Amino acid sequence: MDIRLITWTPNPEKTVATAARLCYSSISASEIAEEISEEKVESLTEMLIQKGHESPLEHASFTFAIDGVSRALSHQLVRHRIASYSQKSQRYVDEKAFKWVTPPSIEKSPAARNIYYAQIGAVRQAYASLCAAVPREDARYILPNACETSLVMTMNARSLLHFFRVRGCQKAQWEIRSLAGMMLEEVRKVAPVLFKNAGPACKIGEGCPEGEATCGLQGFDKQGG
Repeated sequence: MDIRLITWTPNPEKTVATAARLCYSSISASEIAEEISEEKVESLTEMLIQKGHESPLEHASFTFAIDGVSRALSHQLVRHRIASYSQKSQRYVDEKAFKWVTPPSIEKSPAARNIYYAQIGAVRQAYASLCAAVPREDARYILPNACETSLVMTMNARSLLHFFRVRGCQKAQWEIRSLAGMMLEEVRKVAPVLFKNAGPACKIGEGCPEGEATCGLQGFDKQGG
């Protein structure tokens, strides 16, 4: 899995703070942007997140190049609808030599790994045979969720905070949880204040929202039960 932040809103925290301050100011946004101090940007950004006033965060966006993940992950990823996605097309890209993702539970079991690799090989052969007989867009139906794929994904800061909260949770599926962790490392490099306290509820000092379904790492729900 290779995750890279390839572009983002310039001065994302300043952009967020400027948008927030405009709501209560008689001067223009451009004037606010010229005069607002770094200290004010930091304090205002932290206050917005702490109080849950998150709409100004939508003015800052972040674009990631995501490679070496499975189609199974991408099916989960696109459920986050306030985002933009571009994905490698199996309709147009030849997948005869497709790479694949192997879950750790399969990799560590010799018996499971043998079954898995044998079936991957069989699918590769079947796909190649189908491509010789039917259009590639039809042959692709046989390809597995394990197929590696590549995406470009753009999310705003508000959507990312939600993404990190639910996909960073220990109960999230292992692959997308790894993705969330790597994405969080990337955005913290360019917007450390915005994402200082990002992550699952148990990691940022809040109660587990899973209640009785908690993974057990955090023993209390929101009501302290």
